Amino acid sequence: MNIIVFGATGGVGQSVVKQAVESGFEVTAFVRTPTKLQVTHENLTVVQGDAFNTAEVSAAIAGHDAVVSCLGSSQGMKQSTELQEMTKNIVIGMEDHGVKRIVYTASAGVHNELTGVSGKLIMKMLKNPLIDHRAATDLIQEHGLTFTIVRPMGLTNGAFTGQYKEATTGVPDKSKSIPRADVAHFIVKALSDAQYENASVGISS
Repeated sequence: MNIIVFGATGGVGQSVVKQAVESGFEVTAFVRTPTKLQVTHENLTVVQGDAFNTAEVSAAIAGHDAVVSCLGSSQGMKQSTELQEMTKNIVIGMEDHGVKRIVYTASAGVHNELTGVSGKLIMKMLKNPLIDHRAATDLIQEHGLTFTIVRPMGLTNGAFTGQYKEATTGVPDKSKSIPRADVAHFIVKALSDAQYENASVGISS
């Protein structure tokens, strides 16, 4: 499978690139700053570009079987539409080139699914990024793409375990934060497994 990864220099993105090439995928990393990418491999192609540039995004998507988005907003917790703007460009590019499959990394809380006092506090704290992620995921679904929405709990830089819980509604019971490398493992797995098509999956340790 030939995939393109947006947000490839972030914590999850770097792990996706590394695990995907090691699993035999042909991978294109679309990055603004190639020197930030810490992965080298014969199956890896690096394309320098700006996810806010519609033409650059579309050109990069051509010839791929699937898209992975690990994009984040540069605005942190501030109000922003960056994620939906970049996702709109990805959707346009996918439609331009007949690419149907996308795995989009959002966050737990994007569907207002966190319960209890702590869940409500988390969603309040993440209010602005969650609004932006929700707009991006809505765009993907409105355009009839074959999607997997990934909703990880809090991310850590912990070591890869390959052991995590999944839930297609809400989040897993007794959810704990999850290593970025495990999120990447799920993303790579979901690309090749039809059970994750048109699904939104909460994952946690």
